[in-house]
Amino acid sequence: MADLESETTAELDDVQRFSIQWMGWIKTISIALTIVLLLHAFVFHLSKVEGHSMEPTLHDHDWLYVNKFVYLFGNPKIGDVVILEDPSDNPDKKLLVKRVIGVPGDRIEIRNRVLYRNGERVDETTYTDTEIDDLDFGPYEVPDEFYFVMGDNRHARASRDSRSFGPVIRDRISGRVDWIVWPTGDLGSL
Repeated sequence: MADLESETTAELDDVQRFSIQWMGWIKTISIALTIVLLLHAFVFHLSKVEGHSMEPTLHDHDWLYVNKFVYLFGNPKIGDVVILEDPSDNPDKKLLVKRVIGVPGDRIEIRNRVLYRNGERVDETTYTDTEIDDLDFGPYEVPDEFYFVMGDNRHARASRDSRSFGPVIRDRISGRVDWIVWPTGDLGSL
């Protein structure tokens, strides 16, 4: 009888150890999942480029590290490459990748294939080798809380941007692209 009791006690000890071990794993996985979800919501996420509107800076199927934290306490700046919610009535509501060309109060104009901000010609050679291949635009003053964005590929109809859907309200801009993470041949910061 004593042997049966000690066997039962040993089995209970094994079950208790197994239960404690599983509870530890469940707790660890829950904490890790919570941290990942919080980081994704407030700090960063990965995004994939779909299309050619940001060439030559970004290419179709590039994977991007998007810094969300930077805009929790600040606003987009001229030249930032940003991820934004599609402001059009497109039912797909995809995320778009565009470059900030104008901030609130800026006057944007395109004349003879040249971009002007506040009456001064903008030197875009650092991020695009493409002329603006479209009709003249503006002048247009960017309202408060809005941003004027364009793709780096300035050929006609290659980029849906603020010239077609208007300025983007700040709330639709979710983060700044800091790095290309894939493919490894394009790996690097912007």
